[in-house]
Amino acid sequence: MYKRIYLVFLFTVGFVLLAGAQEMNKGFQYLEKGNFDLAEIFFKDVLKSYPNNKTARLCYARATGLNGQPKQALLILNELGLEYPKDFEIQLNYAEALLWNKDYLAAETYYKNLLDINKESFPAVLGYANTLSSLKKYKTALNYVNNALELLPNNSNAQVSKKYIQLGLANDYLKTKEYEASILLLKDNLNMFPGDNETLLSLANTHIIEGDYEAAALVYNQLTGSDKENIQSMLGLSLLAHLNGNESKALELSNSMLNQQIVKEDSILEIQVKQRYVQALIWNGLYKDAEVYLSNLPANRLNQNWALGLRAMLHVYKRDFNKSIALYKLMLENDSSSFDGNLGLANAYKAVDKYDEAYIMALQTLSFYENQKDALNFIKQLEYMFYPTLETTLKYSFDNGDNESYTWSNKIIYPYTSKFALKGSYSYRKTFNDITAYKASVNYGGLGFNYRFINTVVLKTNVGVSAIQLENYSYNQFQAKIALDIKPVKLQQLTLGYSRELEDFNAQLIDERITKDIFFLNHNLNTNVKLGWFNQYYYTSQNDGNTRHLFFTSLYYTLLNKPVVKTGINYQYITFGKDRSSVYFSPSKFNMVEVFGELIKRENAFKGKCWNYGVNAAVGYQFIEDQSAQATYRVKLDLGYVFSDRFSGGVYYQKSNIASGNTGGFSFTEFGIKLRWVLAKKSVFKHIKNED
Repeated sequence: MYKRIYLVFLFTVGFVLLAGAQEMNKGFQYLEKGNFDLAEIFFKDVLKSYPNNKTARLCYARATGLNGQPKQALLILNELGLEYPKDFEIQLNYAEALLWNKDYLAAETYYKNLLDINKESFPAVLGYANTLSSLKKYKTALNYVNNALELLPNNSNAQVSKKYIQLGLANDYLKTKEYEASILLLKDNLNMFPGDNETLLSLANTHIIEGDYEAAALVYNQLTGSDKENIQSMLGLSLLAHLNGNESKALELSNSMLNQQIVKEDSILEIQVKQRYVQALIWNGLYKDAEVYLSNLPANRLNQNWALGLRAMLHVYKRDFNKSIALYKLMLENDSSSFDGNLGLANAYKAVDKYDEAYIMALQTLSFYENQKDALNFIKQLEYMFYPTLETTLKYSFDNGDNESYTWSNKIIYPYTSKFALKGSYSYRKTFNDITAYKASVNYGGLGFNYRFINTVVLKTNVGVSAIQLENYSYNQFQAKIALDIKPVKLQQLTLGYSRELEDFNAQLIDERITKDIFFLNHNLNTNVKLGWFNQYYYTSQNDGNTRHLFFTSLYYTLLNKPVVKTGINYQYITFGKDRSSVYFSPSKFNMVEVFGELIKRENAFKGKCWNYGVNAAVGYQFIEDQSAQATYRVKLDLGYVFSDRFSGGVYYQKSNIASGNTGGFSFTEFGIKLRWVLAKKSVFKHIKNED
């Protein structure tokens, strides 16, 4: 940095009062032009003839220091300082030599002493400013570099120093989310250096972090001129296309950069372009193409961290997280401070439900990159998963059999550790039928827990009692549920369970005192080609002597990921052992087939106040025993709003005429309100942090 910021100090008096007739102008020119190797040779030769010449020794020290031998320069200048203890010129060079040796704390003290001697010395003021900058004391450094510019207005060295100081301070403001302050500093840089590449890239990055993608695009479009700047512009614009969900545009821009000549000539730019190209392939789901491209990289690059990071990213998108974990660990073996390695490993651990390990890796990321936004957001979201929460639902439903109901339900979850959470629930349901004069109310209270044995197996339990009140009598009913959520292999989820439930769809069924013992199995298969297949089987044994078999299968395809758009086909089959159609819908055979579409937008609480919505609609046919086919429909709409990271709410509406959709076999309508509170800003992961 100092080779760029400092020009050689021209010590006029020392340069003209030479011993004898020795001419050293040629050496001075070498120093001024940055030809430090030639300057070192030149002044070394001079010292053979004039070994005690102060100016030659001083220039030789500068030449060696700037030619990659800072320790040697410091020794020479120390000797000069002992011989000339009050020579301010030598002291200035000694201070600068401390910077070459990266001994910034010593340089800070030394420059302070020089400023006590002469606070009007431009080299001392500027040197002190750069020392403070190296110590990341940017605010104080900015004051001193401004003082230097008051001493020598428009000095190019001081302006370059100010540019880098303001870049550093702007980055500090970025970490504390003071975006406007950061932007003002960067714009001041552009006033000094119009079109400055480093400043424009920093400004674009600031706009991306604050979420103003349009402003970022305008900045990237200013990166024009040289071939390198054009490539950097396209690199940024391709990232913005991805952030805006336009993956095809991201790939188009990435592909256009690959074979440009400047990319082949600049190794750093070449890596950046190849990274973006592979990322764009992955974003577009072209996993095979990305895999082939990475496998064709030269052997000497396969184990470089940028290539390992891309392979890890590919496995993440393919949901082969164990392979990505191994690759991220390999990256950290190469470089323990790797940002992509540390935070990538944290994300991979989170994906396989190893939450403690994920949290530790995120903290490790912050130990290397203080206040880094992505790491902070990751920790915040991870902690958010383990806050105590309360969910409340208020709903009203009715059907064309004149049944109506009001329901108020509440659920509290209190995570005690990342593996164990206590649950409590309470609900009140009132159902009535003005035609049949049936009415009933149900108060339910339950307790349960979730326990994660290993990252792939979670036990979920719940037990409770329903207190039922009918018009002429009351009774209590025990209820329970136990289930195992299992991830047997990648891309698959399996749930096995048992539940004991009260049939409380309407007041007449509550009066029948029907309880159901249900054994169930759910299986979901995802793929890397956007296809998914969900299967469900229920076997129900009821205390009225009836049994039921239910099989449901759904084959679906994901059209878009942002927002999620799915379509597919569903099939359902139901059979009852006994016909009790006088009481509830119980055909000997029921078949239903439908096509459906789904649109979902879900934003988390950390993107600020935002809307969420969902639409699910289907049409099809149902076949009840030997009756003719009947057209079916169903629709569900929901709209929610995130008010803060502690409170969100929404409304929903659903309607269906599918006979199997409720025990009565009628068309059914329901709408309600859902609310969610985070009860306390305390996460189980705080314990890990405290232990560390």
